[in-house]
Amino acid sequence: MYRSIDLPRLKACLIATTFFALSATTTLAQEGMPPPAVAVLSLEAHAIPVVNELPGRVAATRVSEVRARVSGILQERVFEQGTLVKQGDVLYRIDPKLFRVRVASAEASLRRAEATRDNAKVQLARQTTLRERNVASGVEYDTAAVNLAQAEADVALQQAALEEAKINLEYTEVRAPITGIIGGALVTEGALVTADGASNLALIQQIDPVYADFTQSAQDLLALRRAVSEGRLESPAPDQASVELVFDGGDVYGEKGKLLFSSASVDSTTGQVTLRAEFPNARGDLLPGMYVRVKVEQAVRQDAITIPQRAVLRSADGKAQVYVVGADNTAKIREVELGNAIGQEWVVENGLKAGEKVVVDGVQKLQPDTKVAPEPWTQNQEQADSASAPETPTPASAAPATSGQ
Repeated sequence: MYRSIDLPRLKACLIATTFFALSATTTLAQEGMPPPAVAVLSLEAHAIPVVNELPGRVAATRVSEVRARVSGILQERVFEQGTLVKQGDVLYRIDPKLFRVRVASAEASLRRAEATRDNAKVQLARQTTLRERNVASGVEYDTAAVNLAQAEADVALQQAALEEAKINLEYTEVRAPITGIIGGALVTEGALVTADGASNLALIQQIDPVYADFTQSAQDLLALRRAVSEGRLESPAPDQASVELVFDGGDVYGEKGKLLFSSASVDSTTGQVTLRAEFPNARGDLLPGMYVRVKVEQAVRQDAITIPQRAVLRSADGKAQVYVVGADNTAKIREVELGNAIGQEWVVENGLKAGEKVVVDGVQKLQPDTKVAPEPWTQNQEQADSASAPETPTPASAAPATSGQ
């Protein structure tokens, strides 16, 4: 008689035997393997800028409305719409016929006044001679002197009238008050324009350089100033503060700007303070009204610690962790508190200090309290590794946490 075989129990025994055999093999293999090589960075304290990225808009540095200074019929539009015009360029021409007539009339009035003045001079000279001979009375001499003074005043008056007529004739050519980009023509030929009209003929905007007006919370600005006054931060020199523009797509504008001022009041509805920076715009890439983000350096933090973003792991609950290599080359995992990101680095608020060594490359293959073979890490090594290393999935059990940025 053969005994019946308990197949479920036999299967469980085979699985358990295989598991223990594999575990023993893995342990033996690990004990015989050399420690993994990792790239470590020795931390150094250094000064870093405190940079804030704030919303803003581009504005023209100068805006001028082109207006008629004399009334008349618009005869010609000279400029091309949407182009660069220079200060003094002729933009419109108003019919000048009436103004030329007024100049001619003022010239004739001036000549008449000059003739009257010349006659008054002759009369005064005659009365002076007669008075010296005691022939003429003093009254006649005084009358001649008064007539000459009135004649000279009339000449001055007519000269001013002539100058005014010439100026109004010049105003029939409407010229650009500033250099900038002119927009569309707001009137057409044949229209009647008036000197006291409320509407303008065109708009000119100077966009080289341009302003970037941006806002910041008044509380954040006060916190920065308080930190500077307490010595925790240092204020950069006015001509050394870096200001950059970032477009919607994330591209950074090629030219750096300079911070001009911050407003002395807070918007009562938003609680924001307005700041202004100036940027060169020789190619005309920045247009008034364009939405941008402004990265402005508002303070300098001394003795700061930064680490590459690739050195940071994230635990299951989202906390930031790094591997720190001790003097015995043992990698221990440590929680850290991160601040702002600067380029490809994190600012460390708490958890690390200068002189410690942090694993940058090879964190995915480490376990806590693992012996490692540390090698110095450099920025060039990071670029080379990212360009040549294949992308392979990391098993969930390979590390106590997952890499995070």
